[in-house]
Amino acid sequence: MNNTVNSYEENIVRLQVGDKEVILLGTAHVSKESAAQVVEIVDLENPDTIAVELCQSRYDSLEQDNRWKDTDIAKVIREKKAGLLLTNLILGSYQRRIAEQFGIEPGEEMKVGVSIAKEKDKTLLLADRNIQTTLSRVWNNMNLGGKIKIMMSLVLSIFSDEEISEEELEELRKGDTLTAALAELSHSFPELKVSLIDERDQYIANKIKTSKGEKILAILGAGHLPGVQEELFKEQDMARISAVPAPKKTFKRLGWIIPILIVFLIASTFRANSLAGWDGILAWILWNGGLSALGTLLAFGHPLSILTAFLVAPISSMNPLLAAGWFAGLVESIIRKPKVDDFEHLSTDLASVTGFWKNHVTRILLVVVFANVGSTVGTLIGGAEVIRLFLRTVWGG
Repeated sequence: MNNTVNSYEENIVRLQVGDKEVILLGTAHVSKESAAQVVEIVDLENPDTIAVELCQSRYDSLEQDNRWKDTDIAKVIREKKAGLLLTNLILGSYQRRIAEQFGIEPGEEMKVGVSIAKEKDKTLLLADRNIQTTLSRVWNNMNLGGKIKIMMSLVLSIFSDEEISEEELEELRKGDTLTAALAELSHSFPELKVSLIDERDQYIANKIKTSKGEKILAILGAGHLPGVQEELFKEQDMARISAVPAPKKTFKRLGWIIPILIVFLIASTFRANSLAGWDGILAWILWNGGLSALGTLLAFGHPLSILTAFLVAPISSMNPLLAAGWFAGLVESIIRKPKVDDFEHLSTDLASVTGFWKNHVTRILLVVVFANVGSTVGTLIGGAEVIRLFLRTVWGG
């Protein structure tokens, strides 16, 4: 008995939290031994509740192989969730690369915990925060430079066929797929850790101490152990860390200041020289529409989707409530509506770079994202050209 206990005792923390006995089991998300330890400790400890580091959506992805069949892609675009869905799919692709390279399914110990809870009629607690909330908080708490770097990192990861590095593997051993995928960015932007790790530690701790049962086993990535252990004896503001923060006022104001400034500069240029004013309008249209259309083309969008991006981008860039990618994506989803076959083959298609463009579901999402990225870059370049024409015409610069 002692030898069995010692096989996992170094990865375990035992705590008395109020009237609850809490057992925290720190696991390595890419270790076959961790999955075996879960079986072992449940047999020895016989907990009332088994908590796993999963949210409802990640749990559903484990339980429902056909969950994508019910996805309304047009609704995803209208609700402005195309980027979040594409990010989730890219992370899923990252997981598959790990599985292929190491012959291990990341999070296998979580699956075992869920399975045992059902088999032994234990209370199953999904203790982690919704992944979309986490991604949204990561995004909204980043500055502009961080957002651009995250977008570039995610887009480039689609094309990556390199093996997982030792650093990424180490992050997986102590954290999870999301943490590992953003590990490099976490070093460059320490504020990422707040949303990615610290807030989740708070959330998980609160879920554990407010759960049913007198004896609770929590299966967590080893990296969460110190934070959760500390947070179990603190109060958490669950309303704050569970909410998706509104965009920062600075970005809201900037979203309106830029179009107002562009209109003012073009109008001023017109008053000084009408030909130069028309040049400014043409530059704005060509750079905005052209680069948004180029992004749609790179996503292999339909010609009508490319045309939509070109026509809408110069207008949507003048209104922060609109985005060219939404319109181009909706056109793409109507013309090339995903079939059941696309949803059924989504997992296998994402195992390769070409699969992102081959599958109608991900191609629509790529159209949305690439068209928006193109429009953003076009706004910067087109805006710079408008300013140049204004200075040269009005001030003789």
